[in-house]
Amino acid sequence: MDPKVFIPLIVSFVSAMIVTAIGLPLIINACRRFKYFDFPDERKVHRTPVPRLGGLIFMPAAVVGLIVASWTQVLLGGEEYVFGVSTIAMTFGALMIYVIGFIDDRYGMKASHKFVIQMLAALILPLCNLVIRDLNGIFGLHQIPFWIGYVLTVIAILVIVNAINLIDGIDGLSSGLCILILTAYTYMFIESHAIASLNAAIVGSLLVFWCFNVFGKVGGMKIFMGDAGSLFLGYVCAYMSIKSMMRPTAPEDCGEQQMLISITLLLIPVLDVVRVALQRRFTGRGIFQPDKTHIHHILMNVGLSMHASLVCILSLFLLICVINYALWQCHFLMPLIVAMDVAIYLLVWGVLMLANKSTTE
Repeated sequence: MDPKVFIPLIVSFVSAMIVTAIGLPLIINACRRFKYFDFPDERKVHRTPVPRLGGLIFMPAAVVGLIVASWTQVLLGGEEYVFGVSTIAMTFGALMIYVIGFIDDRYGMKASHKFVIQMLAALILPLCNLVIRDLNGIFGLHQIPFWIGYVLTVIAILVIVNAINLIDGIDGLSSGLCILILTAYTYMFIESHAIASLNAAIVGSLLVFWCFNVFGKVGGMKIFMGDAGSLFLGYVCAYMSIKSMMRPTAPEDCGEQQMLISITLLLIPVLDVVRVALQRRFTGRGIFQPDKTHIHHILMNVGLSMHASLVCILSLFLLICVINYALWQCHFLMPLIVAMDVAIYLLVWGVLMLANKSTTE
């Protein structure tokens, strides 16, 4: 591979880091001046008000990183980035998600109203031919009709967007997972320069935010991303997961591998949000009703600190990635690997629930 391929990625990454490093202190000061705080309540783990609009910087940083990377590509003798219909559609959908996230952060919004806008944004991608067409043996299915794929794609987008949003309950968790997820997609799309540069820019922005979020002191430089950030990240992850199953640079016979990669990368947040939704339904509560039943809440109820809970979940993510890679190399079937992943997650959840029960008795 030509080393020049990495130069635009590095430039995009560094440019987004610089934009974020400059922008976040400005956002923090603005939040203090206008009192835009995330106030504590019985559901949240923090005990003092914290600025909550850090996610506003992600999209501007990504745009700047992408523009600078495109200029760099031209200076290196390559062609200026050309964006396809799906990328333009993703940008429009991401902007919708970004705006409603900001409105919710600033003024508050009913979960049902946010869901309607999310649905509209999710409908955009399948209209641009980004549709899941092959389940690669999951439930014994392979090729599926277009209309089923369309519905399944919209559902997948909604689940992923809300999974990334709802797992953002402790410092560094949603941003940390997205750093790992989008770094993997950067490598996967290394030959698709514009997409790889976009991912690299978001990763650069996230790394700076993660440091502010995890290591910043309350009353100092600490800030939350808010819904504007987590919903935007969820939409990008959803786009990348579907795009990765259809990427033209991949061999025609590796659809099963591509699907396994996307499932592996998004398994923990998706399983967590599905489990929580089912748990709420079975206990007679609305699925949009907030509570403290996510995996990070359970870890903290067992007695772990916030940072220890973060390390545990990120370690579980990396463990599942390693296990899936090893099983794939041993020629296990993809549906069996996914079933084992679900079993591992449920085992961890079950052990935590037993430990939580013993600590409360």
